[in-house]
Formats: sequence, C-alpha cells, structure tokens
Amino acid sequence: MENKSDENKYIRAKERVVQLRKFYGNLTSYIVVISGLAILNYWINEWRYAWFLWAAFGWGIGIVAHAIGTFNLNPFFGKDWEERKIKEYMEKDNDKRKWQ
Repeated sequence: MENKSDENKYIRAKERVVQLRKFYGNLTSYIVVISGLAILNYWINEWRYAWFLWAAFGWGIGIVAHAIGTFNLNPFFGKDWEERKIKEYMEKDNDKRKWQ
C-alpha cells in the first residue's frame, strides 16, 4: 500500500512540474515576443501609436488565466475544493457498493 501511495505522490509531483514548466515557458515567450514587438513598434513609428500594447494586453489576459490555474489562485474552485469533491465522490461510490 505504501508503494502505491509513493507512486501516486510521484505522479502528482510530476504533473505539477509539467504545469510549472508550461507556465514559465509561456511567460518567457510573452516577455521575448512583447519586447520584440515593442522594439519593432519604436523602430517603425517612435511610439506615435503604441500598437504593441494590444498584443501585450490580449496575451497578458491569457498569462493571468494560466497563472490562476497553475498556482491555484482561484478562491472558488481551488485545489482544496477539488480534493474535497474527489473524496466526497469516492465516499459516495464506496457507500453505494456496500449496499449492492
């Protein structure tokens, strides 16, 4: 039983690392691309119209959403809520099987 528990912990930890790697990759891409667009914007029209901000704003919304999911910042459906629901459904399933 302990071996299975360790295996489950390893799988969850590995999934968490994958989530973090994806988020940091997305954040790095955002910084590099938006910086490049800002430089291009300055080179083309010297800030007369800062069009790169449209891309920064749109992609920034996605980055914030990704961060909320990655770091469990959602107060309504966070990790604690998820764990409680999983336990609840597992208990319901066990009770159902007892009476069959």
